[in-house]
Amino acid sequence: MTARARVVVMGATDEEPPPGIAMIGEVVDFAFGATPEDLAAVLPGSDVLFAWRTDRGLLEEVWGRAQDLRWIQSASAGVDGLLFPGLVGSAVVLTNARGVFDDAIAEYVVGTFLLFAKGSLGVLDRQRRGEWLHRESERLGDRRVLIAGAGSVGQAVGRSCRGLGMRVRGVARTARPRQGVFEAIHGIDELVDAVRWADFVVDTLPATPETRHVFGEAVFAAMSPSTRFVNVGRGSTVDEEALVRALRQGRLAGAALDVFEEEPLPISSPLWSMSNVVVSPHMSGNFAGWRETVVELFVENLERYLTGRPLSGVVDKRRGYVPS
Repeated sequence: MTARARVVVMGATDEEPPPGIAMIGEVVDFAFGATPEDLAAVLPGSDVLFAWRTDRGLLEEVWGRAQDLRWIQSASAGVDGLLFPGLVGSAVVLTNARGVFDDAIAEYVVGTFLLFAKGSLGVLDRQRRGEWLHRESERLGDRRVLIAGAGSVGQAVGRSCRGLGMRVRGVARTARPRQGVFEAIHGIDELVDAVRWADFVVDTLPATPETRHVFGEAVFAAMSPSTRFVNVGRGSTVDEEALVRALRQGRLAGAALDVFEEEPLPISSPLWSMSNVVVSPHMSGNFAGWRETVVELFVENLERYLTGRPLSGVVDKRRGYVPS
């Protein structure tokens, strides 16, 4: 580590910097790299990179210029947009924005549960038509929620569900006994059997080779026709064609999807027009003020780095996430 760290902010410019980033100018030297050319020019001699834009292609293109780099802080909780073989095989430490978006995502998930349970899908269309449709609604208390992904996001979702009186189980890389908010944690290899228990299934899984299309034909077939599926993890974890078939054939009651294999979701996707599907544009964690909060997290971690203390949110680069 140099006597005075040099920080590169990737994906931003000095005209439009991350809010509050100027505060670190008193303790470090920093520069901006929003294009491959700019990034290549400022990387040599820099030991810290703040990935304001998590663009794997941008960094990979100039990776040969990053020989002095020691630590990368991602502005996102998911790091699949950053990981490439050169970074994975290097000694560079990667940290993420673990914890920043958890509660906002949990609120989004609970909001979708309420949409389904209280019959609110299509309510504005009925209102515009002047349609008075009396109906009974569901209670969420004692309903069963299976959360795939037992990391910090999954735990936050579980806490919110427990607060509503719901029963909560989890799915993780390996099975383990009751832990925290989860009354049981199944291994990912038990997913087909685990979903049979659930009224709601929530996907908070990261994008890794092991999780690609883990929610596929067999898993959707095992769900009850009354089950609702919510994805706030990564689009690559779901076989969207299998999901569409399950919804069309009535093998699944509904879905709320914030992430997709291709983003923006193509207008040709049948998911847009399905009456039992909620589509949102990858925004479940983006609460007002998240940018400032991410910068604060980076500054806290930077203080750790400068004083030689362990960094928070260290990613296992080969697994693609922060181990629980």
